[in-house]
Order: sequence, then structure tokens, then C-alpha cells
Amino acid sequence: MKRISGAFLAILAVAAVGASTAALADNPVGFYVGAGSGYSSIRSDDSAYGLPGYFNDRQWAWKGIVGIRPISPIGIEAEYIDFGQPGHHNGYYDVNFFGKDSHPRAGALFAVGYLPLPLPFLDVYGKAGVARLTTTVNTLVSNCDPATQDCTGVVPSVYRHDQTDTKFAYGAGVQSRFLFGLALRAEYERISSSFGDPDAVTVSATWTF
Repeated sequence: MKRISGAFLAILAVAAVGASTAALADNPVGFYVGAGSGYSSIRSDDSAYGLPGYFNDRQWAWKGIVGIRPISPIGIEAEYIDFGQPGHHNGYYDVNFFGKDSHPRAGALFAVGYLPLPLPFLDVYGKAGVARLTTTVNTLVSNCDPATQDCTGVVPSVYRHDQTDTKFAYGAGVQSRFLFGLALRAEYERISSSFGDPDAVTVSATWTF
């Protein structure tokens, strides 16, 4: 039984190598596309308008991926990632009722380096590059009754702050390659930000043409 299992694994490995070689012949730059989703951490240490603004929230994130891998150890990858948007974090400050949220999303360009593993179906990689990060911070303020802090009937004011910056981005991941150009990956990514670095852990599928 062990011999049969070993032979079966060997056949799978040979098939994977053969499929990869055929795909490389048709696609010499290793062009691939993909998409994924997962969970992000959104932090805000912004104190705009004199209100305390720190929070650390978990949200649903999604992304799209386009990349090339012209040689085995090196690739280039572009992606768009939306880290999600938490609900208002509400509370009182002085006599004002307030709420804040932050919505970071980014387009990023990475250089990707792969470890030289002797396994044709497994990749471990790191990535570093730049991201064009857009962050929208919304602050909701209701001027409540100073004596009772009653906000009934008060129309809130909403302050919106949009900021776009070019920031350092980095990450690491592992992926398993299958037949017909399909690969599944799990990775961690983070982008520097003055509002608190957003990061995400995602699971993605890619397809190499």
C-alpha cells in the first residue's frame, strides 16, 4: 500500500511539472490573474476635529491580482485591495455624541521573490513594493444638550477627510500549484499609513494562462 501511495504521489508530481512546462511554453512571461478575500485589521489613530479617534477593527477584505513570473525566483505583481469599512465607533466627548470610521483601499505594485524549494507544486514567497493608499475618514458629530447630553432631534454633522498617499507595502505568503495553471495561496499584506497601518490575511485563487 505504501508503494502504491508513493507511486501515486510521484505520478502527480510528474504531471504537475509537465503541466507547468506546457503552460510556460504557451505563456513565456508567466502571466496570471486572480482574486481573493479574507479579514483585515483597520486602525485609526486620527484625532481630526479635536475628537478622540483611535480604534482597531476587523473587517472583510477583498482584492484582485494581476502578475507575471518570467523566471522561477522572481515575479512582479499588481493588485487592488479594499480593506473594508468599519461601522461608526460611537461615544461621548465633552457634551458631543460622535462616531468615526475609516475606509482604506489601495492599488499596489510588488516585486515578488520566491524561495528555491525543490518542490514543483509549492511556493513560499515574500513581496515588497509601493501602494497608492486612499483613506476616507468620516466623523459624525451631534451637538447634544449640555445639561442632559440628550441628542434627541439633533441633526448630526458629518465631516469627511480623504487622503491619498504613496506608501511602502510588504507581505509574505505560501501557494500550492495544481494542474491547468490553477494555484491557491494564503498571504499576509500590510501598508504603512499615518492613520494606522491597514493589513489583511487573505486566501486567493490565481490562474496562469
